[in-house]
Amino acid sequence: MKIAVLGTGMVGTTIATKLIELGHEVTLGSRKADNDKAKAWLEQVDSDRASAATFADAAASAELVFNCTAGAKSLEALRMAGAENLADKILVDLANPLDFSNGTPPTLSVCNETSLGEQIQAAFPEARVVKTLNTISAEVMVEPRELPGEHVVFVSGDDADAKRWVEQTLLRDWLDWPEVVDLGDISTARGTEMYLALWVRMWGALGTPAFNISIVRRG
Repeated sequence: MKIAVLGTGMVGTTIATKLIELGHEVTLGSRKADNDKAKAWLEQVDSDRASAATFADAAASAELVFNCTAGAKSLEALRMAGAENLADKILVDLANPLDFSNGTPPTLSVCNETSLGEQIQAAFPEARVVKTLNTISAEVMVEPRELPGEHVVFVSGDDADAKRWVEQTLLRDWLDWPEVVDLGDISTARGTEMYLALWVRMWGALGTPAFNISIVRRG
């Protein structure tokens, strides 16, 4: 599959590398085609299935798009990618609206009455936005079985078919996630995004980002 991964940070390059390993054609998108981080990633993966391009060029040629940009810049980046290049495509949104303007731990620039996922869906109504993988670190996203137990990842979105594809194909078949919970429509992304306030503090307490949560149910 031809896939665009928008964003050259740790999340974007980790996801892109995993997708290359799985045999897909991946274009890492950024503001400029000659982005230094994108060039470094190309050298690292050393694959003829990897390429780098602008946000727009990456999205235009893709069948599937990942938003791995910094949450504060996601809407701008997706506008640069172009609504026409996102229309009718599944847009997997991994971003969180973290605000580091007052240092760390960050606060949320969007919460309670809306979410970044909702804002993206509203700004790009023809895209099939599915929020997922935003509640764990990059390393856990792509190697969930490195952690023990039936820990969980969530999905949110308005398009039922897009969510089913993300759950079964991306999360279960490609990434081998042990448990996936469909929270409901895109408004439920508020919950997973607001969880980041707890997640960053757990990282501080545990001294590692290599953790996740599980759901314990009464039998």
